[in-house]
Amino acid sequence: MDYVDYGDKLFWLSVVIQRKYAQICAGFDLTPLQATLLCAVRNEPRRMADLAAALGMTKNALSQLVDRTARRELVGRTSSAQDRRVVMLSATPTGKVLAEAIYAEIAKRLPEIARNLDPDDQRDFARVATAIVDTSDLSAPTSDQPVTP
Repeated sequence: MDYVDYGDKLFWLSVVIQRKYAQICAGFDLTPLQATLLCAVRNEPRRMADLAAALGMTKNALSQLVDRTARRELVGRTSSAQDRRVVMLSATPTGKVLAEAIYAEIAKRLPEIARNLDPDDQRDFARVATAIVDTSDLSAPTSDQPVTP
């Protein structure tokens, strides 16, 4: 397989995953970015600067996303105990419950994209997807173009 064909397949795989993810998020009345933000802070508070880098967003774009999500009382900002200049983001109790529900639904329904593969191919797909994620640097933006909300 040449790189153009391979790149084309990865592009369309991305579209399939994004569509399924958007459907799941819509069921919770959230945008995909809001759901991603909630899932990112569901277990522990995170620094806003770190979240912006991990999500590939500018700080301003993340701030706007947080504002919209905070209006729904799903996330809250606080200052770091160690450095008052550092803004931390965490899920509210309501946000945490919602994030856990979203995460469970994603874990259940996203694998449906591989439902037409035979069991051996499904295991291979899971193994390769795991290897890609485990070797990816998710702490920094993946492109020079930050996402805007």
